[in-house]
Amino acid sequence: QVQLVESGGGLVQAGGSLRLSCVASGSILSINTMGWYRQAPGKQRELVSTMTIDGRTNYADSVKGRFTISRDNAKNTVYLQMNSLKPEDTAVYLCNAFIVTVVAGTRGYWGQGTQVTVSS
Repeated sequence: QVQLVESGGGLVQAGGSLRLSCVASGSILSINTMGWYRQAPGKQRELVSTMTIDGRTNYADSVKGRFTISRDNAKNTVYLQMNSLKPEDTAVYLCNAFIVTVVAGTRGYWGQGTQVTVSS
């Protein structure tokens, strides 16, 4: 059984910062790409940022220059440092990871999400 647990969300004023964390646990052999998505009320889920196991990153245009993704492979953890937050960044942020296990092989997993609210 694999679990992804996010933390670090909250309420912040526009211009502020938050740091999200996501820890993967369970019978994990390895983790390939890890990343963050977000979903605002009434909108489709959208990619925020991803990072491969060898450190290649990808960002949505809307967050480039403001958000930074990083990961600690030894701790099966991915982070998202969010600076210069805007009200339009308000959403539930979900962690995603492609994880290799003995039982299921390689498949994608989702966390439950953490709420980020940016007030104007």
